[in-house]
Order: sequence, then structure tokens, then C-alpha cells
Amino acid sequence: MLKIISNTLPFLIALILGATTVLGFAPFYIFPAAILSLAGLCYLWIKAGNPKAAFKLGFAFGLGLYIVGIYWIYISLHDFGGMPWWFAGFSTFCLCAFMALFPALVGWLSKWFGSPLISIPVFWGLSDWIRSWIFTGFPWLTMGYSQVPHSPLAGFMPIIGVYGVSVITVFIAALIAYWLANRQKSLVWKRNAIAAFVLIIVAGGVLKAMEWTRPDGKPISVALLQGNIAQNEKWSPETAQGTINQYITMSKASKAELIILPETALPVISSQLDPDIVDTLSTHAKQNNGDLLVGMVEYNDKTGEYFNSALSFGSAPTQTYSKNHLVPFGEFIPLKQVFGWVYRDWLHMPLSDLSRGGKYQKPMQLANQKVAVNICYEDVFGEEIIRQLPEATLLVNISNDAWYGTSYAADQHMQFSQARALETGRMMLRATNTGATASIDPYGYILAHAPHFTKATLNIQAQGYTGSTPYIRWGNWLFLLFCLSGLGFLLYKTYYLAKNR
Repeated sequence: MLKIISNTLPFLIALILGATTVLGFAPFYIFPAAILSLAGLCYLWIKAGNPKAAFKLGFAFGLGLYIVGIYWIYISLHDFGGMPWWFAGFSTFCLCAFMALFPALVGWLSKWFGSPLISIPVFWGLSDWIRSWIFTGFPWLTMGYSQVPHSPLAGFMPIIGVYGVSVITVFIAALIAYWLANRQKSLVWKRNAIAAFVLIIVAGGVLKAMEWTRPDGKPISVALLQGNIAQNEKWSPETAQGTINQYITMSKASKAELIILPETALPVISSQLDPDIVDTLSTHAKQNNGDLLVGMVEYNDKTGEYFNSALSFGSAPTQTYSKNHLVPFGEFIPLKQVFGWVYRDWLHMPLSDLSRGGKYQKPMQLANQKVAVNICYEDVFGEEIIRQLPEATLLVNISNDAWYGTSYAADQHMQFSQARALETGRMMLRATNTGATASIDPYGYILAHAPHFTKATLNIQAQGYTGSTPYIRWGNWLFLLFCLSGLGFLLYKTYYLAKNR
């Protein structure tokens, strides 16, 4: 009995460590929690007897992290998607188990290669990056986000992006773990370890204070509208006109130069919107000497395609941005021949078969600013946001996170927007249906935040910025160069040792 407990205990500890790592992310923002939890996992990996044991420990950690961190997927599938509770729970668990394979593989590879101070951070960073594009990508809870915006490590974000910060975060955790696991190390090694730790923290603090971009022109007045339309009513024909009327009233009450409505704020195809409504919105925006930006669905009658789009009305000619990075199983059906039955029989989501907008779209000219618009999930991908930079002076995200109920998904999403502001040195303005509607400064800090699940207009001043951060110039290449160098060292060391045994 004691043997069973002793064999099971490390995996239970890893599971708990994974769950507590969530405290590093929004809405908690306790950034040391993520580092300490990772340090515990790294310690278990270092003490593990073989790569197989390290794989199991990483898998247990990943299950704890993702079951606690993205449990809200169940809410979307069951409460709003209409999927039976047991299948929604099974589907959510399968996603979490798949995600847990990434830290599991990090454990296996780092144990196989050895050199934990190099292998663990490098493989973790690469695993976070691979998650951002495999099967169209789901980089939720990338470890670098846990340091945004309060940690000194956030200062590295404008240079190496969120995946680079993942590497540094895990390196510090591995350094702590290696120290604890090898207390007999020489005094010189310990001094060097302390020096490396202090150097990273100080460098991060100095970088946080740097101004990578500069103000461009005068601030403009902005109104971020949060309609608080219940998700189960949003697409109901009985309530559609009431929703449209509400947003018209909220818009006409604003005197801001730029009025921003959420994703699919008006539940109607843009071409079917009453011309009188278009004229009303456009006329009001012109009276304010500015523009209005609203989320709607667009239909291309030539191709038969539907797009999740943002359209502008007002002083400038009407412009459109169409969402490029769609959510699998939410906005398009991957492998329809395989998964089509899920939508036909169990999942009832509107707009589940959309088309992608262009990969490279220009910023909109709105209220004397060049606005880089992104829609909902797209602001999770920093390498895609910089496609409109450095030309753009402002970042705008329109979202609808009502799909996830009162969970902390909307707060996690806002933290990703904070990272995008840091990476680009631009303000990020968020207009959402139920939250989190907010204004974020170029350093990633929230300037103003509307209460969740209330009808509100957030009136702010937005400053445009110009210039480039290193991340705008090079994207993820600096991070990849560093990781590939570390991987090259590990391969050389493994080959050299094998050759000279």
C-alpha cells in the first residue's frame, strides 16, 4: 500500500502543480505562482528515473493546467452549443488530454537529452510555439502570458514575443529546480546561478521602462460599446431588431470621434441591413467628425461565402476587415466528412461554416488614425497581428466571449491582448459583448475596464503610436533562432558523447 502511494504521489503533485499554474494567468495575475509551479515540475523531472516517468509527470501537470485553465470549453459546447453534457465533458477532456501531451513530450525529451537548464526551456518554448499553429493553432495558456503585465519578464515581450518569454520563464523555474536538486554544487556555480537570475530580472525591469514607440498626433476620443446581449438571445429573430435598436441608441448617445461596437454586434447580414440604419450610423459618426466601427456578418453573393467582418461608417469611406484566423469547430468545420455529424446531430452553433478573410489586410483609416482591426480569437496570435504593422497606429479587438458564461475565459483573453500591446508598443482597444471591454496602454497595463455582464459605454482617450519594436521587425525569428541554437547544442552534445563512449 505504501509503495502504491509513493509511486502515485509524484504524479498527484504534478497534477496539483499544473492546476496552481493557472494562478499566473488572468484574472489572478499572480506571476510568481507560474514560476514556482514550473519549478516544482522541473524538480520532479530532474529527479525522475527515466524519460517515460518524465513523460507521465508532464502529462499529469498538463492535465491539471488545462482542466482548470480551459474548463470553460464545456460551457461553450453544452450551455450554448446544445451538446449533451456527457459528450461536451468528454470532448473537453479530450482537448485537455491532447494539450497535456505537449508538457509530457517536453519532459520526455528533456530527460532523454539531459542538460535540463537548456533542454527544458528550449523544448517548452518550442512546444508553446508548435501549439500556435498545429491543427490551425490553440496557444491558450502559453506560459509567457503568465508574466503579463506585472512581471519584470514582461519587459522582454517587445523583443522576443510571448514564446521567448515562455523560454525565459521556464529557464528561471529550471534554475530554481536544479539548485534544489543539486545542493552539493560548488559555491562558484551557485554564485553564477544567482548572477544569472539577477541579471535576467534586472534586464527585464530595464526593458520594461524603455519606450520602443512614440506618440503620433493628438489623442482621440473613443467610445467602446458593450451591449451585454445574452448569447442565447443574440441570434433569435424575435430579439434581433431590439439588439440593433439598442446599439443604435448607444451609438447616438456618444460624442466620441471613434465609436467601436463588438464582434457581430448587429445580428444581420451586412447587405441586408436597412439602408436607413446605415445612414443613421454614418451621419452620426460624421457629426462627431469621426467614424464608427461595427461587427457584422458579410455575404459574398458571387462566391456564396460568409465572413465574420468589421465595417466602418462615417467620415472616411466604408472599409471592411474580414477575420482570417477562424476558430475550428466554432467558425468552420475541419474535415467535414469526418466531423460533420457532430454539427448535424449534437452541436448547434450559428456561423459555424465561415470563410477566411485575406491573410494580409491593410489598417483602416478611421478618426485620423490607422487602425489594425482583429476579431476575437485572432489577438492570440502575435505573429499575425504584426502583419498590419508598423503602419497601424492603434490596435482594435472586437470580441464576443459570451460563449463562455461567467468563467474567466474573457479575462484570459484580455491578458492576451495585453501581450499584443506590449509586443507592438501600441494601445489595444477592446469592444466586447459582455466583457472584457477595456483600454490597454503600450506597456500592457489596463487603463480602463468596463464591468462584465453590464450594458456599458467605456469612454476613453486613445493615443496613436508610431515606430517599431524588435518584435514587429522580426516576429518570432529571434525566439526560434535561440531555440534552434539550444537544440543544436543538445544534438551536438548527444552525438559527441555517443561517439566518444
